[in-house]
Amino acid sequence: MSLFANVRRTACLALCLAMAGPASAAVTPTDADAQAAREVAESLRYGHYEDVTLDDQWATQAFTQYLKTLDPQKAYLLDSDITEFSDLRHAFDDAMLDGDLERLYALHARYQQRLTSRLEWLVKTLDGKPSFDFTRDDRLALDRAESPWADSEQELDELWRKRLKNAWLSMSLSDKSDEDIAKTLSERYANQLKRIEQTNDEDILTLIMHAVTGSIDPHSEYFSPRQGESFDIQMKLSLDGIGALLQSEGEYVKVSSLVPGGPAEKDGELKPADRIVAVGQGDGEWTNVVGMRLDDVVDLIRGPKGSVVRLEVIPAQSLDVTKTREVDITRDTVKLEDQAANAKVVDVKRDDGVHRIGVIHVPAFYVDFDAWQAGEDDYRSTTRDVARLIDELKAKQVEGIILDLRNNGGGALQEANSMIGLFIDRGPTVQVRDARGRISLYGDTDAGTHYDGPLAVLVNRLSASASEIFAGAIQDYGRGPVIGSQTFGKGTVQTISSLTQGEIKLTRAKFYRISGDSTQNKGVKPDIAFPSIIDPKEIGESSLDYALPWDQVRPVKYRRYGEPARYLAALRARHESRVEQEPNFVYLQSEVALSKALRAQQTSISLNREQRKREMDAQEAEQLALENKRRRALGMEPLSSFAELDAASDHIASAESDLQQEIETQDSTDDPAEDPIDQAQLQESAEILLDYAHLNGDR
Repeated sequence: MSLFANVRRTACLALCLAMAGPASAAVTPTDADAQAAREVAESLRYGHYEDVTLDDQWATQAFTQYLKTLDPQKAYLLDSDITEFSDLRHAFDDAMLDGDLERLYALHARYQQRLTSRLEWLVKTLDGKPSFDFTRDDRLALDRAESPWADSEQELDELWRKRLKNAWLSMSLSDKSDEDIAKTLSERYANQLKRIEQTNDEDILTLIMHAVTGSIDPHSEYFSPRQGESFDIQMKLSLDGIGALLQSEGEYVKVSSLVPGGPAEKDGELKPADRIVAVGQGDGEWTNVVGMRLDDVVDLIRGPKGSVVRLEVIPAQSLDVTKTREVDITRDTVKLEDQAANAKVVDVKRDDGVHRIGVIHVPAFYVDFDAWQAGEDDYRSTTRDVARLIDELKAKQVEGIILDLRNNGGGALQEANSMIGLFIDRGPTVQVRDARGRISLYGDTDAGTHYDGPLAVLVNRLSASASEIFAGAIQDYGRGPVIGSQTFGKGTVQTISSLTQGEIKLTRAKFYRISGDSTQNKGVKPDIAFPSIIDPKEIGESSLDYALPWDQVRPVKYRRYGEPARYLAALRARHESRVEQEPNFVYLQSEVALSKALRAQQTSISLNREQRKREMDAQEAEQLALENKRRRALGMEPLSSFAELDAASDHIASAESDLQQEIETQDSTDDPAEDPIDQAQLQESAEILLDYAHLNGDR
């Protein structure tokens, strides 16, 4: 049920893409490959949640997805190549059903031919010591996904001249010498040429099958035997390295998510959607990883516990790839204790005194399955830990409790189900509909509640799967307001089955709230929304190709515990009045608006040095102005330059620790200082819950 578990497809696809390249001899499909294709086709037709028909209409969809998998930016293949293989628009279904993969392999071979030719062209160009004119008013389009296929090699030559010019300019603006730039870029493309010789039929088959399953939905996928091993490497990294799951995005390796309680999550500097450009070991030299295959990057990042790995990353929100920052992370093992729920008390100052609101942070829904299956009475689980924390907060006489599910990617469904039972007196919690339309109803069967006081749930875009089930149930029961930003929208269930060669993961069921609404695609919409810096077009179910749609089933009977909707107008008015004066909220709202504007405006990037610098300076000036406005409002010294802001950003939490201590009482003195934006959201959530308790008469 975890969001992290569903990274498997992305990681394996990324690995296959990174390995894709022309081998020394033509690679042709084997009989085993043909059998695997037939079995995947049959599995999709008869085992998928949706009514899948592999016909000509699907063939067009699969062909488009295959091309997107091979050449997403239309930078290698020509329009003539697409025309030559256009028969696959109507023959892709027959190829899968019959196991006749020759044409699909031939298209892959054509792509590899174009890729090899392009890499050789780049290396040759760099060997010729190119000279670029950075005074011309050239611009490079940042996204070619919707562009037409190139008519000729000469047209692609012009595109790649601009790309090479941009790479050179970006590195030169980072104060690298021409010699270093030429060496770095030559090594990058030469290494890619070396790696292309590793492709075999299994790599090609896996890539084709990912296009096939990906044209049905983003969570169904085929795993070759070796790709299953590659996923184990990914999970090893998440549990015994830095605690980050990675995927490929173009030439870059991107952070897809952080493991709760892992070194990266604790450090707080690495963020989802950050792109890694170089890796260093301790005090050693940097290794450029742009264009490097995913498993090689994983090997560089993975290492012994206690050692330090340095990552040079392009921040997730940066539109300028020249602006990188360094992140140092000490490798460690993620322990259950690090992922466990924890509690603290937030003080809310009002005219009538100080009010105490309890906060329970639930990073994931976990259970010690081994101890549970062994029949041990004291096995560890989310529900048990939360129940204990509720008792501790009651003893501290809190006036309400916030369940903080931000960044909770899911986990054990049984724990989300049983944790709902702590706050309701019996009742349904979630509906699960299978491919035949049969609906299973899950619920809390235990009488009584563990906590019946004022309650709120705090979520964000990275709250997914089981987190959405919990938040949706609390919202449907009217148990309390849901606060934050719209959740991820992962509302499907997958199972894995063995094939003659490899495995297939299929979407087999869908989650529905007790109200009848699906959590799929739309997620849970909060009652009171906070601005979010995360772009929903980049992260979330709705951002994925062929995500299953939102729909509804019949609601079930359940008892409502309250009517938060009655007070939402008053709660929102009070909330908006407060955040108008709250520096961190004002900053966040301005930052979100600026990011949206820049994304909308910057569809291309200037290749004129002075114009690029002006654009960079303008963006930096806006960022600096936003930060200084926040600092002045907080009584902090303003910064004099963007460089000073860049340097200070790594220590922003510690710089404001005094401010946080004034507004927060922490139960543990060794807890790391929180990000000021996250803390501002938590503080405002406490204000909202206190307002709700008073409006609802819960004093």
